Amino acid sequence: MTIPAFFAAHPDCAVAFSGGIDSAWLLHEALRYGRRIGAYFVRTPFQPAFELRDAEATAAALGAALTVLKVDVLAVPQVAENPENRCYYCKRALFTALLARAEADGFPLVLDGSNASDDAGDRPGMRALRELEVRSPLRECGVTKADIRARARAAGIVLWDKPSYACLATRIPASTPITREDLQRVETGEALLMDLGYTDFRLRLRGDLALLQVRAEDMDRAAAELSELAQRLRPLFPRVVLDNVPRPSRES
Repeated sequence: MTIPAFFAAHPDCAVAFSGGIDSAWLLHEALRYGRRIGAYFVRTPFQPAFELRDAEATAAALGAALTVLKVDVLAVPQVAENPENRCYYCKRALFTALLARAEADGFPLVLDGSNASDDAGDRPGMRALRELEVRSPLRECGVTKADIRARARAAGIVLWDKPSYACLATRIPASTPITREDLQRVETGEALLMDLGYTDFRLRLRGDLALLQVRAEDMDRAAAELSELAQRLRPLFPRVVLDNVPRPSRES
């Protein structure tokens, strides 16, 4: 199936729009080939503020009205307890809320931005999407992450090279309960590092310390600046340690 054929068969859809490049390209294609399209950003404590700003700016640039749906995902015990399959319960909660809102708004189908480079397998989040009958046109039509970046660049979408960004909950080890305070500490710390020019990195909680993970090309800089970074982050974390294993470079 092709993207035009998908939207010919399903012209009226709600797009789960995260502010990342995958869902941005999905929204672009939905608006191009669909008939009635709604864009929805599900706001939770797991998304940093910049994701909402990116979503609002990109939706406006694409000519789509954006609906922001707030969901207190930490009110779901299975999410706050942070088991290994937390993502399953989180996706169930978010998309259940989105499906209800989309139905109320007259949309018969909800779409997400998973692509053909994503390993569907039995990943907890993917399983939740299948159970809720959320469709993933990019994955179904064989559109890869590399395809998305190339096409988005050609189309002039500003986010075409935005690094993939996992939710803030991934910074906290499984089985460690998730608190709003820890999420806020991570968000504030990562925002500080972004302001210093770091990109595609993670600041992970490990007991009383923060583990900084950067790409191979940033390792020398981070090592040289570690003392200064630790000083800047000390109001948030007693200790900051640089992971000696670089983060894999993101897909092109």
